[in-house]
Order: sequence, then structure tokens, then C-alpha cells
Amino acid sequence: MSDLALAQNHAFQLARILMVPVTLFRSGDEFGIAPSEEIATDDDLEIVHEFDPHEFGPAR
Repeated sequence: MSDLALAQNHAFQLARILMVPVTLFRSGDEFGIAPSEEIATDDDLEIVHEFDPHEFGPAR
């Protein structure tokens, strides 16, 4: 599994656990995940994707 695929999986799972939108971002060669409300617009980050748990239906 690539670093990006792993980060995407963790971001999706974190969004579902916390039930808040989380943002997957890249800084340099590393990926990070944070609640979307904590990401400042002036941060020097490359936003990869935002995972919103309310956009998806039930897990089963």
C-alpha cells in the first residue's frame, strides 16, 4: 500500500470515528491529517482531499 493510500484510509476512518470533516494534506514529502476546522488558509499545505463523514451513507 502506498503512503497516499494509507493516509487516505486513515483520514476516511478518522472522519467516520470523529464524525467531523478531516483534511488530508501534504507538506513536503509527508502526508498529514487534521480536522478541517483546524486547517488555516494561510498554512503552507497542499490540500489533497477533504473527507466529510456526512457525505457517505452507513457503513453497512
